[in-house]
Amino acid sequence: MNTLETIFAAKLLEVEAIKLQPNNPFTWASGWKSPFYCDNRKTLAFPALRSFVKTELTRLVMENFPEAEAVAGVATGAIAQGALVADAMGMPFSYVRSKPKDHGLANLIEGEVRPGMKVVVVEDLISTGGSSLKAVEALRQAGCEVVGMVASYTYGFPIAEQAFKDADVKLITLTNYEAVLEVAQQTGYITAEQIPTLNEWRKDPANWMK
Repeated sequence: MNTLETIFAAKLLEVEAIKLQPNNPFTWASGWKSPFYCDNRKTLAFPALRSFVKTELTRLVMENFPEAEAVAGVATGAIAQGALVADAMGMPFSYVRSKPKDHGLANLIEGEVRPGMKVVVVEDLISTGGSSLKAVEALRQAGCEVVGMVASYTYGFPIAEQAFKDADVKLITLTNYEAVLEVAQQTGYITAEQIPTLNEWRKDPANWMK
C-alpha cells in the first residue's frame, strides 16, 4: 500500500536526493562514515516536487499543530521549505541560525518573533537532532512557545529520538529511513543482502566502520 512516506521516498530516490551506497560509504561533515546520504534541498530544483513538499508539510502543520501562529525554518537547509509553508499558511516567517551573525545586529533569529508566540519549526532533515533542537532552544529563549516540528526526512537514530523526547518536542516527518529502504528494495535500487549493513549502521552511526 502506498503511503505518504513511501510516495515521498520514491520521489526523493527518483531525483537522486537520496543516495544509498553500502559498498562505497560517504563521509559526513561530522566525520561519520555513512552508506546513506540525503539532500532534501535538491527538491527545490523540481517545481512539481517543490510544490508537493510545500503542500504536504503545510498539511502536516495544519493537522498536527493547528494552534501555530508562526513558522520558523532551521538555517540553512530548511529556510526555503519554511518560507514556502509560511506563505501557504499566510503566517509570519523567521529562520534560526546555527550561531549569531558576526556583524550588524548579531541576530540568531532572523525575522520577527514575539514572546508568547506559538511557533512551528520546519526542518529539512533530522540526523542526531542537535542542530534542530538548538533552533528550538533559541526560540524558547526568545520567549516563544514551540508547538512542534515538521521535517521532510528523519534517519530515526535512537540518539535523535531520545533527544526530541528529552526536549519535549513532537516531530512529524514526510518520510523516514524505513520507507526509503522499503522503496529502494522494491525498485531494485538496493538488494536484500545490503539491508543488514544499512541497519547495522543506523544502530550506531558514530562508530560504524571504526
